[in-house]
Amino acid sequence: MREFDPITLADALRADWRSQARPEQLAPDGEWFGWLILAGRGWGKTRTGAEWILQKKRSGCRMMGLVGSTTSDVRDVMIKGPAGILSIAPEWDRPEYEPSNRSLTWTNGATCLLYSAEEPNRLRGPQFEAVWCDELAAWADPVEAWEMLEYGMRSGNPQVCVTTTPRPLPIIKEMKVRTDFRVTTGSTYENRENLAESFFRNVVARSENTRLGRQEIFAEILEDTPGALWTLDMIERARVKERPKLSRIVVALDPAVTSGATSDLTGIVAVGLGADDGHAYVLADVSGKYSPLEWSVKAIALYWKLGADRLVAESNMGGDMIEASLRNVDANVSYKGIPARVGKIGRAEPVAAIYEQGRCHHVGLFPELEAEMCGYTPTTKKSPDRLDALVHGTAELMLGAPFSGFISYMRAEAAKLEAEPRGPQFGYRFGDAPKGSKVRLIAPPGVSTIMVLSGATVSPDPHGLVTLRESDAAALRVQGWREAPPVIEGEVLP
Repeated sequence: MREFDPITLADALRADWRSQARPEQLAPDGEWFGWLILAGRGWGKTRTGAEWILQKKRSGCRMMGLVGSTTSDVRDVMIKGPAGILSIAPEWDRPEYEPSNRSLTWTNGATCLLYSAEEPNRLRGPQFEAVWCDELAAWADPVEAWEMLEYGMRSGNPQVCVTTTPRPLPIIKEMKVRTDFRVTTGSTYENRENLAESFFRNVVARSENTRLGRQEIFAEILEDTPGALWTLDMIERARVKERPKLSRIVVALDPAVTSGATSDLTGIVAVGLGADDGHAYVLADVSGKYSPLEWSVKAIALYWKLGADRLVAESNMGGDMIEASLRNVDANVSYKGIPARVGKIGRAEPVAAIYEQGRCHHVGLFPELEAEMCGYTPTTKKSPDRLDALVHGTAELMLGAPFSGFISYMRAEAAKLEAEPRGPQFGYRFGDAPKGSKVRLIAPPGVSTIMVLSGATVSPDPHGLVTLRESDAAALRVQGWREAPPVIEGEVLP
């Protein structure tokens, strides 16, 4: 009878993923092109993807690929992380990691090329038999990167494994209904025995009954909340990859009144003002549960990191305490207290209007902040800490502070338009248009049919143009509708 080295035998048993995995972590049977794993944090997505790549290599695949959100994510999570390929592969099947060549290479010649979704054009050329895509929902431009990847899936019987916490992106919704995809879903609780109890006490318990928890823990693809001031599409359409040249940056603070175990979070959000377009750009969200000293250090560190010109916070509740706490850490920061004259919903509405006009952009992804925004309605009882900080920062840059709510904002915008000289080709100033005159406006992207002040319903034509009365056009200009090109001589408005 053949004798086995106990160490080698133990290593081989550890490498047998089938004996350790939960059934849903094993690749589906049958023929398929894509395996989409939509699961909560800690479910075991990374381990499943890494084991799948090792299994594909052992089944004879010679050319494989890894695609992550960034180069560092590929290195630190997919390759070197606790559940990454180098960590779980047995010694006899461990590849050589060559960072300079962006590759993993096995002794039998099998190769796994490494890519960042930030550089989709690098996916041109190579052809793959198997590719693992991690956290696709967090990719900067998932559509472009995925399209480039699909062109390379042309060797042998190619397959791709996509592991991600879900977001309501069209590409994910499309994958869910594709007939050549198999879909696995799961929640954080399914892997509880392998996760720290403190994680469930401090993180899961706090968010499991929230909108964010439905996405991050239970892996639901969230849709818009009825009555919410923000929609997912509103945020997504205005998202950008990089920040432009900025003329101002503020760090906005919404500190919790207490610092106990049941205290609210402290909202800390940085917002910049575009130097060329005058739009707002959300740059960072470092909100969390902090003591006064901790939130002071966090806010001031972000202030100096981004080169901000001001720290702002609501001064109605503990304004003197906030300033004193900040200056105890750094007496040189520029601080401004903002007196709130209306309630939270009244302060949020003007900022939501700026988003609706496409004048506020998120630089990258802010899942926790965006979940708060899209779940905030006039009936929301829980304090929206991150959102409050966002509102303070955006209002400081875009509205001027103090501000008194949506009606005051609309009046101010109307006053700006009224002061602009206008003529019959571009619309008149309010009250100057001949009775019954008509003008043309260009609708913002995504607008289909709306009801105007007169009660009429109008729909943009295929070019986005709408012809309507001047009295109706005035209100639409405030909402971001632009003047159409001048009327061509002889052209008759319908």
